[in-house]
Amino acid sequence: MKRYWTLLRDEPLLRRLSFIQLLAYFGAWFSNVAIYTLLIQMGADASTIALVAALHFLPGVFQAPFSGVILDRIHPKKLMIVLTLIEILCTLLLIRVDSVEMLWFLYLLVFIRMGASSFHFTVEMSLLPRILEGKALQAANEIHSIIWSLSYTLGMTLSGLVVYWVGTTAAFLLDAGLFFFVLMLVATIKIEIELTQSGSKLMEMMREAFIYIRSCKIVLHLMILHAIIGFTAFDALVALSAKHFYPQIVAVSLGIGLLNAARAVGLVIGPMVLGHWINNSRLGILFLAEGLAISFWAMVIENFYLSLIASLMVGFVTTTLWSYTYTLLQYHTHSDYYGRVIAYNDMVFLAVGAIVSLLIGGLVAYGLSLGMITLILGSVFMLSAFYYRWIRKNFTLEEIG
Repeated sequence: MKRYWTLLRDEPLLRRLSFIQLLAYFGAWFSNVAIYTLLIQMGADASTIALVAALHFLPGVFQAPFSGVILDRIHPKKLMIVLTLIEILCTLLLIRVDSVEMLWFLYLLVFIRMGASSFHFTVEMSLLPRILEGKALQAANEIHSIIWSLSYTLGMTLSGLVVYWVGTTAAFLLDAGLFFFVLMLVATIKIEIELTQSGSKLMEMMREAFIYIRSCKIVLHLMILHAIIGFTAFDALVALSAKHFYPQIVAVSLGIGLLNAARAVGLVIGPMVLGHWINNSRLGILFLAEGLAISFWAMVIENFYLSLIASLMVGFVTTTLWSYTYTLLQYHTHSDYYGRVIAYNDMVFLAVGAIVSLLIGGLVAYGLSLGMITLILGSVFMLSAFYYRWIRKNFTLEEIG
């Protein structure tokens, strides 16, 4: 933990970006419980809930080919201001959704809002390797993953309480107010970086990036490895579990919030414990550990209290997997392609998250139990350990630092 505080103390820009990220991510997750609670109150089925979960990922998939070029050509501060304004507007408009007939509007708002949120994230993550390197970059990624997890914890938990006490409208209003505060912070930040000056047109820059990824095989495989973490897209699974298994124990909104909060506590603690321990040779062990933790959750998913423990165990491994694979990708990417490679990496990651969300809804409709679905997700991580072993055997993977 000391190394995080030292880095934040010595890097004022990272410190400011981290604070903005904490509030922006908190705002992004704060409305989620309200959205899922609203859907359940309107009588939405499993497929609808799964579709809304997928819509949290799909915008990043469609915008990535263009956002990557934009990141390498437009100053990040300008982008962050525009994106925050979009988040404010969409959050306020969510108040208008009050019936099943308005679902199309909810889909549209969630799509646009999460598109802005994922782009905001990509802006910050493409900025980090421009200002840091080596172990400092790894620590910064861990800090950002901890912040994401802390925001997730507080956002889901507090939103569950707010929705339970005063309803969904109040949650949306509070969230919009928070984004306005984020806008004020972004407007006053000072970011001094030089972007690569390229005379290439948009389509040409996109083509150059795809050629680079195709020719640099290690970058391609690291993108795939990182995308596997997208199989932890459990939002639909959590909402359906709270709806079907726990209503006799806890209100649906609180059930969603507490399950996500338990996982997020693990997400926060994990890198503090594993950050010093993780290296290239141990990464495969973490993939196996994640698979085992998810499999345990599959066995106890009908028990609310054991599910809380299982969620914490899953989260404990996830953050370090996410941050270390992200750092490996940044470390092996040429600086001229940071923006585009990071954007395309996020595109693949978010595509996996969207597919998993839709898959959960489809498998439920097909008749599979939530426990069996969870077990399938866990098996993916066990297989990924062997995929990582193959990568190390066939490519030279440099140690970070």
